[in-house]
Amino acid sequence: MKTALITGASRGIGAAMARAFAEAGYAVALNYRQSEEKARRLAEELTRQGGVAACYRADVADPHQAEEMVRRCEEELGQITVLINNAGISADGLFTDLTDEVWHRLWEVNVSGTLYCSRAVLPAMIRRGSGVILTLSSMWGQVGASCEVAYSATKAAVIGFTRALAQEVGPAGIRVNCLAPGVIDTDMNQVYGKEALDALAQETPLQRIGRPEEVAQLALWLASEKAGFITGQVIGINGGFC
Repeated sequence: MKTALITGASRGIGAAMARAFAEAGYAVALNYRQSEEKARRLAEELTRQGGVAACYRADVADPHQAEEMVRRCEEELGQITVLINNAGISADGLFTDLTDEVWHRLWEVNVSGTLYCSRAVLPAMIRRGSGVILTLSSMWGQVGASCEVAYSATKAAVIGFTRALAQEVGPAGIRVNCLAPGVIDTDMNQVYGKEALDALAQETPLQRIGRPEEVAQLALWLASEKAGFITGQVIGINGGFC
């Protein structure tokens, strides 16, 4: 059985990915940091439906926790076939009001967390000569967003990380790609409020915001052999917004 480790899997896009991969026959490792109850409920849901799922608490911004999570996952569920670096945080506000604490935490989670988890799974993938790593950026990482300078910067870094790592590990048979969602209906985006989300929907050529399940289906396809000749790419799923 193939195993997918999904960071930040307790809700939103991560939870939708967990459901999609479990339905496709993967054993699913659900990473969470704080939302233990949500993660465990999701694991129970997937198990009731005949899937294999387990929860792993870890702050991906801590290299030791990331390594221990990967070790436990491989010990309990088998070799990690797919890593999805989905865990991420956001912050908005004027750049002149940005604190050092917020700036560093965004980089620790969004960029260093992606690095630590990828580094932890790669040795086994290299030995096998196969594997898939997916990263999550954002359309703001591609074009930037006013009042989200720090978040945009971290997501741009994820794009650079993806492209470079794909070049390095491609000869080992490992594919690395990046998803860059637009405005998706998640808890993270609910902070903007209905009025702002409606305005963003109107700015989107498809005249709506995206669904987590749509991002999940793209991830599932990128992890499959159908995308076997695709690596180092940044694929927008944004309704044509940018």
